[in-house]
Amino acid sequence: MKFSYCKILFLFILFWSFSGHSQVLRKRTTLLMGGRFDISIVAQDSLTAEQNINEVIAEISRIESLISDWKPDSQVSEVNQNAGIKPIKVDREVFELTQRAIRFSEITNGGFDISFAALDRVWKFDGSMTEMPSAEAIKKSVEKVGYKNIVLDSVQSTIFLKLKGMKIGFGALGEGYATDKCRTMMLAKGIKAGIINGSGDMSTWGKQPNGEDWKIGMTNPFKPEKLLAVVPLNQGAVTTSGNYEKYVVFSGKRYSHIINPATGYPATGLCSVTVFGPNAETANGLSTSIMVLGKEEGLLLLQKFPEYSSVMITDNGKVIKSKNFKISKFKAKF
Repeated sequence: MKFSYCKILFLFILFWSFSGHSQVLRKRTTLLMGGRFDISIVAQDSLTAEQNINEVIAEISRIESLISDWKPDSQVSEVNQNAGIKPIKVDREVFELTQRAIRFSEITNGGFDISFAALDRVWKFDGSMTEMPSAEAIKKSVEKVGYKNIVLDSVQSTIFLKLKGMKIGFGALGEGYATDKCRTMMLAKGIKAGIINGSGDMSTWGKQPNGEDWKIGMTNPFKPEKLLAVVPLNQGAVTTSGNYEKYVVFSGKRYSHIINPATGYPATGLCSVTVFGPNAETANGLSTSIMVLGKEEGLLLLQKFPEYSSVMITDNGKVIKSKNFKISKFKAKF
């Protein structure tokens, strides 16, 4: 349900001396999973760093081949192609990712829903829409959306979509899941620092070669070319969902391109939600869900995830931090 890629930037230093050892930071940008990935690895030498970047890219490509809903030969595409026909056996990895996505759907009462992929695009955010879609069209747009019509068989490791025309998609969780997997893989290999940034879903570990925390820049939703704040991060994840890139305004009210899959209506009230926590997959699910649920329900949702904290920006520029937000130096500058 993350319909946009939010711009989370990070500031870094290419070469530095650290603890008496020469450390090299190498970065590469590539297109994967339908979006941009920025991969940064700190290693003892350039060759090691580049080799590990290659391994990260290979791992992301492997995950993409399993869960992409636009690659016709992926397991998720096979599930979608057999909606209303038969269950499809999938790898345990795909099955468990689907399980976790459905858990989010249950917790948010459908504010988050991986079957959003079946949503009819009745809202246009390309400048061509001059009036709101009719209530009938909006209602019809979500007819095939509904996580309760996804049937999982844990013993057989199968996924079945009850309704013909149903689709699932991991646009809201896939990049975060991939960045988390790659971080785990690099730590297991002894790579002590890096950042995997998948279209704004960011997993970090370790520190910069100079021993300082990574510096994460949050985009100003009212001036996207500028930063709202720069925050330190070493071992953790951060994701942002926002409506400031694509929206329409009718009768003075802004309608986001982030759609509530339960109603078919765009999210309103918040223009940006940034979530910090241990892993990017969960942070992504939270930031997306909070955009849909709004401030009050979003804060209640966060209480169920005490390891995660959030900064919300309302449509009128008010900054709301969750009670457990621990970054003491955070100061938003509009």
